[in-house]
Amino acid sequence: MSFGLNEMTGDSALRIIATNEAADIGSVMQELGRRARAAARKVALSPAEQRNAALLGMANALRARSARILAANAQDLVDGKAASLSASFMDRLALDEKRLSAMADAVAEVADLPDPLGRVLAEWTRPNGLRFERVATPLGVIAVIFESRPNVTADAGALCLKSGNAAILRAGSDSFRSSTEIAAAMREGLEAAGLPGDAIQLVPTRDRAAVGEILSGLNGNIDVVVPRGGKSLVARVQSEARVPVFAHLDGNCHVYVGAEADLAMARDILLNAKLRRTGVCGAAETLLVDDACAASHLAPLVTALLDAGCAVRGDEAARAADVRVTAATAEDWATEYLDRIIAVKTVNGLDAAIDHIERYGSHHTDAIVTADEAAAARFLAEVDSAIVIHNASTQFADGGEFGFGAEIGIATGRMHARGPVGVEQLCSFKYRVHGAGQTRP
Repeated sequence: MSFGLNEMTGDSALRIIATNEAADIGSVMQELGRRARAAARKVALSPAEQRNAALLGMANALRARSARILAANAQDLVDGKAASLSASFMDRLALDEKRLSAMADAVAEVADLPDPLGRVLAEWTRPNGLRFERVATPLGVIAVIFESRPNVTADAGALCLKSGNAAILRAGSDSFRSSTEIAAAMREGLEAAGLPGDAIQLVPTRDRAAVGEILSGLNGNIDVVVPRGGKSLVARVQSEARVPVFAHLDGNCHVYVGAEADLAMARDILLNAKLRRTGVCGAAETLLVDDACAASHLAPLVTALLDAGCAVRGDEAARAADVRVTAATAEDWATEYLDRIIAVKTVNGLDAAIDHIERYGSHHTDAIVTADEAAAARFLAEVDSAIVIHNASTQFADGGEFGFGAEIGIATGRMHARGPVGVEQLCSFKYRVHGAGQTRP
């Protein structure tokens, strides 16, 4: 094939290689789009048992190919270190036996999810006898553009397949080798189950021009784009895409410690929300402490963060609580650090906390810690974020933790999909109308 993909190897996995510099990127991408559309039609009509068999085959292939995947990842990490990537970026890029095993397990868990296709979402009968059904159907071809996380190759591919869609995956340059090996395993599982390998395709080039081709829609062959990466990537996708986008621009998440919060609970939740993994979009970036409990809660919470190695940028009250706190600026309240840094502010009651979150937040994930059920109910009702949490860590903003098996991303828009995008969110619907010879007068 002249567009940069080699023929199948003996193990039936399509090897994906970097496109030759002389190749026409537009032709490469158009061919991927045509192949994805053809595969999507076959996958959409496949029985759930066949899709599940492919998923289990993918999980087995990921385990069998672990040495190859980890070797590729090791080279990606060497290059990332040479490029002086940040510690949080390197953490997102890194794979080890434990993470790879979890990746395979997540793919297998998707097979255990109920089949989202064919679900009757609503049904009714009109006075003229016509019976209407709203039925779940695949979206079609989903393009996922991601940066450092190679596990997205497996998560996105598995979720798209389970929901009857085809996937075009564009990995970042930093994770290209790792993603290539993972994609080969996914293709192996598809073909072993008798499904087209083209249902999950990795863009075979690091060339950034491929992103522009995807955003153009590939001549109508892409139905939805999902960007997973930094602000500049997501902003570009949202600005330039000529097809619908599921995305969030920032994960500026808050933990609000209310007046009736238990201090020990607040400390545990805060440390987990901020420091479990600082590079994930559900990591807390701002701590809000109610004036009513600041005298007893602020200093212990700030000290716990500092002692755990987290830099604190705070308002006057936070600086008075510990001399190690530096002054926060207005920019800090709106910053997604993705690092061991947090902004801390005291607020005068629930209304002030909600106002702060609405002004500076990104409508991703926000949590309240309180024993006051009425205050919690107001927070959950009035904070307009995709995920709102009472008495738990913001790091539960993850499709796996929601029981979705995995997620293709977090969406903060207000149309169709919102929050973790799992198999149900990757479905559309159509109407089936059953008659008995009715004609319209």
